[in-house]
Amino acid sequence: MGGGRDAALEALTACRRLDAWSDGSLKTACRGLDRREAAFAARLAYGVLQNRALLDFYLGKFCSQPFEKQEPFIRDVLRMGAYQILWMDRVPDSAAVDEAVETVKARGRKRAAGFVNAVLRRLSRERDCLPELPDKNPEETLALRYSHPLWLVKRLLELLGQEETEQFLRLDNESVPTIIQRNPLRCTREELAREMEASGARLAAHAWLPDCWELSGGGDLEAMPAFQRGMFQVQDAAARAAVLAGNPQSGERMLDVCAAPGGKSFAAAMLMENQGEIAACDIHPHKLDLITRGAERLGVSCIRTYQADGRENRAEWNEGFDLVLCDVPCSGLGIIRKKPDIRYKDPKVLAGLPRVQAAILENAARYVRRGGTLVYATCTILPEENGGVTASFLARHEEFQQEPFSLPGVVGETDGSLTLWPQRHDTDGFYVCKMRKQ
Repeated sequence: MGGGRDAALEALTACRRLDAWSDGSLKTACRGLDRREAAFAARLAYGVLQNRALLDFYLGKFCSQPFEKQEPFIRDVLRMGAYQILWMDRVPDSAAVDEAVETVKARGRKRAAGFVNAVLRRLSRERDCLPELPDKNPEETLALRYSHPLWLVKRLLELLGQEETEQFLRLDNESVPTIIQRNPLRCTREELAREMEASGARLAAHAWLPDCWELSGGGDLEAMPAFQRGMFQVQDAAARAAVLAGNPQSGERMLDVCAAPGGKSFAAAMLMENQGEIAACDIHPHKLDLITRGAERLGVSCIRTYQADGRENRAEWNEGFDLVLCDVPCSGLGIIRKKPDIRYKDPKVLAGLPRVQAAILENAARYVRRGGTLVYATCTILPEENGGVTASFLARHEEFQQEPFSLPGVVGETDGSLTLWPQRHDTDGFYVCKMRKQ
């Protein structure tokens, strides 16, 4: 194995051993690879993470020994080989098998090499008559077919019902379109279109969000001249919707409580025509550097960065902002399609998130001036992290009222809170609640 396969294995190993995020691990593993090999590595690593439970089920049927008792390295190699055989039609089965065997041999596992060879060759021979999934109950079948944890499938069925749950799970395992937002501080629509066309990229207008496009082609996005010149930023429609709900105005003072890597601060600065002040905060200094560099690329000068914990009050900011945005840390279950490893988070750890979210919202509310706006947002779809947090907050604070807002297209008018869903709105899963201080 080599190139993209080595990088994919390195990323999967980092995710398993270090509990690292797949996107960051892949970026590190792909350094020095050409565009084609890096794309291969990304598809392979993400494909394994997206389909791990199903891959394990099939591999277990062709193993003479229990699959779960194999050492983690061997399991990863088998999963990668199986994914190539079952999902990557352009890769010959023989190449997938041979590369897996060579990888095992190169790591000094000569005895295991024969086992890997036998399992993958049998899978290749029987790929057209794979074992049927157990059908004991719909929950377990869905969890296995789409490789999601059973607890999450049960929760989704409660929220959505059978049909929408399956749509949600299926979309989590499909490729995600790249959505970009034009930077009006740098270019017109026509100028952006010309630059992207010159890079070999294609733009299709977003289905319901003005000045946003779905990007395809063009190769490495960050290498595009239009990107380097700050003519656009990458941002899902759901994240932009959270900023639009806040309706930042030119000349206002805004606070982005959990800002990194800065996308919502940048979107707000564009709406504000770079006039006013945006305080962008994060607890980690290196993430503040990301915001600073992004602002420089986009030509945004109204953003100031601050290292701050959203739960700890800064008295000098109390009642000092027209708009306070709280995009709080969350389970991230609305962006599994972008970060497939999120599905493997420990639900016991997630259960403690609403306390953290409530503490950040409670503190952030102090920073809102009278008559100002408070926006609470997450990239999850769990009600306990969303409406549960805001309803509890509003019950404690009579001075805040939920305020209706509208968004373009399919969303339209809201009562002040909104959950966006991939299968309904073609966005990330996202929650937004807008509140006004009386």
